[in-house]
Amino acid sequence: MKKFTLGVVEMQEKVYSNSNNDKEIHILSNINDPLLDFKHQLSAILDAWRQVAETEYVKPVFQRFYLSDIANQAEAVQDAIIGHEYPASMIQQAPANGTKIALWAIYMTNAQTKKLEDGLFQVTSGYGCFYWSTCMTDPEGTPEEQTDKIMRRYIRQLEDNNMTLAQNCLRTWLYVNDIDNNYHGMVVARNKVFSEQGLTSDTHFIASTGIGGRTANMHALVTMEALAVSGVDSSRIHYLYALDRLNRTSEYGVSFERGTFIDMSSCRKVFISGTASIDNKGRIVFEKDVLGQAKRMMGNIEALLKEGGCCLGDVQEAVVYLRDLADYQILKNFFDVEYPDFPHLIVLAHVCRPGWLIETECMAMKYK
Repeated sequence: MKKFTLGVVEMQEKVYSNSNNDKEIHILSNINDPLLDFKHQLSAILDAWRQVAETEYVKPVFQRFYLSDIANQAEAVQDAIIGHEYPASMIQQAPANGTKIALWAIYMTNAQTKKLEDGLFQVTSGYGCFYWSTCMTDPEGTPEEQTDKIMRRYIRQLEDNNMTLAQNCLRTWLYVNDIDNNYHGMVVARNKVFSEQGLTSDTHFIASTGIGGRTANMHALVTMEALAVSGVDSSRIHYLYALDRLNRTSEYGVSFERGTFIDMSSCRKVFISGTASIDNKGRIVFEKDVLGQAKRMMGNIEALLKEGGCCLGDVQEAVVYLRDLADYQILKNFFDVEYPDFPHLIVLAHVCRPGWLIETECMAMKYK
């Protein structure tokens, strides 16, 4: 991992390049001056990622903005990305360092991006053909009703492109507004839709993160994003469990996989779901101890990566979700000392159980 600073923007860059010189670059960007207003923070972070694209001769194929006050900031971000043919999203999960915006961006060489009529974004490169769905909401009804409608719309999008939820979807993100109260409704709807689609504990689920977050629409209680792949035989997609450290999620009534990996022609891509301080009985480990939870969480992630034939050094990006902003400096020191080469952002977001003080998700890649 390479760390560098462009103006007031701190960048963490992870570059992968195959034998055909196809590059995939993940950049995590933080502002280092919390005294700047949002206009200047947004301008700085956009200028920085443009400089990376120009320097590396790559094009952006995905962006996710993490915002501190999306109701007041969404319009400016939308104006900055309007007309782009690549997937971009935004979520209210404030950067934990006290600034207003952070960014995760993916860049590639020799990539083609296209917005399809049904709302999906197609990204085609030397690594395969992927489909992103971003910022899916339906702001009417209960959390259960909103989740049901969002997922059924996504299933129709996949079917329009000759894909299915069970065979092609690799990863989902479910952002739940007021997660302490609304998570259960999302879970009920997801379990129902998955069961109808043949996704059960006897078949498989999908790697996922269900976490606190919101969009600019105050009535949107659930927001979903997803990543699917086409043109790959389902036998190349595998699921990660690390059963010596974690239990199956179905044991406590939810339906997602701890992790997934897919073998492409030249590489293996690994998707680790939101992972917390949990044991193989589904119990919270180190209650009320954020540092203890962080250590157990990272051990769980390492075990999942190892099962997928990877290690922490293969991680391209990670997002660390922190429940209590007062714990930020403890966590920053922990990662700076124990995991200095682990590319990550730390954002403010409640985990699905109040007892979990921290959760982390990540993506990794390894060449064959």
